[in-house]
Amino acid sequence: MKAALFLKLFLLSSLTLFHTKSSATDAAQTGSNIVFILADDLGWGELGCYGQKKIKTPNIDRLAREGVRFLRHYTGAPVCAPARCVLMTGRHLGHAEIRNNGDSGNGRPFPGQWPISAKAITIAEALKKKGYATGGFGKWGLGPTDTSGSPIRQGFDRFYGYNCQRNAHSFFPPFLDDDEGIDVINSNPIRGHLRKPEGDILADDYRAKTYAPDRILEEALKFIDSHRKGPFFLYCPFVEPHVAMHPPAEWVDRYPKEWDVEKGPYRGQNGYLPHPRPRAGYAAMISDLDEHVGAILKRLEEHDLVENTIVVFTSDNGTTHRSRDPKFGVGGVDADFFNSTAGLRGFKGSVYEGGMRVPCIVRWPGMTRPGTTDNTPSYFPDWFPSLCDVAGAPHPDGLDGDSLLPLIRNTAKLKPFLRRKPMIWEFHGYRGQLAVMDGKWKAVRQKVRTKKPEPWELYDLDQDPAEATNLAQRHPAVLRRLRNAFLADRTVSARYPLKLPE
Repeated sequence: MKAALFLKLFLLSSLTLFHTKSSATDAAQTGSNIVFILADDLGWGELGCYGQKKIKTPNIDRLAREGVRFLRHYTGAPVCAPARCVLMTGRHLGHAEIRNNGDSGNGRPFPGQWPISAKAITIAEALKKKGYATGGFGKWGLGPTDTSGSPIRQGFDRFYGYNCQRNAHSFFPPFLDDDEGIDVINSNPIRGHLRKPEGDILADDYRAKTYAPDRILEEALKFIDSHRKGPFFLYCPFVEPHVAMHPPAEWVDRYPKEWDVEKGPYRGQNGYLPHPRPRAGYAAMISDLDEHVGAILKRLEEHDLVENTIVVFTSDNGTTHRSRDPKFGVGGVDADFFNSTAGLRGFKGSVYEGGMRVPCIVRWPGMTRPGTTDNTPSYFPDWFPSLCDVAGAPHPDGLDGDSLLPLIRNTAKLKPFLRRKPMIWEFHGYRGQLAVMDGKWKAVRQKVRTKKPEPWELYDLDQDPAEATNLAQRHPAVLRRLRNAFLADRTVSARYPLKLPE
């Protein structure tokens, strides 16, 4: 009897110890604070840690030294709204509710973009159910405040910034959205699109009192202060370096005046605003973004939150697209001068690599190995399951991505990262473009919404990251497999009808 009782107590004790150890391990791996910083139109090669030689980005470079840098990370779409929809809902562009930019048309001065539906489940909603405080600060683009797409109706406790993307064309707007109200910040706002064909161009003519990116940062820092006991999800879709160029003078002055002697001032001929020193102005926007990232990191340090916070930094798409003007790109951006795509083909608005491969850095002390890189293909749909795993939250049904935690935690050798299916893009903008990727292989099709669609192209990204050599004729079986994978993993959208050509 005593022996039996002893054995029973021993087993109960052992089970208790096992359960306690397991729970402690789980607690160390989940429930961390989450900071997700999204740059706007930041190109693959525009950070020092990705090879940039002219633009100063010390804070983001430091983040890379302290974490893991992804070398083949892809946006969900090559323009703003659909990329954010894919990120927030975890559904790729063949399933996403938003597959191109487009305004809601509800009559507001800045109406906002077409809203995601009430049935959409966002990362914020999933984390909120797990007990996270949720805050968004920056550019939303997924629906006006009086619709189902409002961030406050999509799981965010707090939102401050630009609900409407077109409002975000000016960094000195009349107001910023404040939860479901507005905060009037400039009585003399600056429009986002002006031209000055003749005469002197003065940067101060295009500045007002309150610089919106600074106000957005202030509110993001307050959110950290208010929720420092955690857990919290801080989503910072910052607006720089999307044009128009309104950078602070202090940053412009730090870059050489000689840069802009060759081409002179930009007069607004390719959209957005004039600037007397467009090359210095563009670099200044990226450096100002970097300074804001540094402010977030510093506030985490001040509250002793670094060890229990995962920080993700990436961009919504590639660098600003070119114009037909050989002198200046859209908004005055000179991507060639900065080698913004680092040799990749295409720009914003393109499903070629230059439009979709984006910087991505993750720092999670104790989980990521400092200063490492990872060459595994990954993309925006992967963040929903990844952040759910960080929080210990269940995955909703219907997610298209796969958790990146084996890569982030450098445990892929122990628990290999396995992608369930190829990566899909069905982009309805810029005459319609398709892409499907599986490992090193990428298939692309252009002009699918025109009367003369282009045939499928095939590229080996391991050997040809610049997508210079079309291998469709050499590897028809590979192309057929990718094409069939695309056709099998898309849904027809009533809002974005697409009759796929043969």
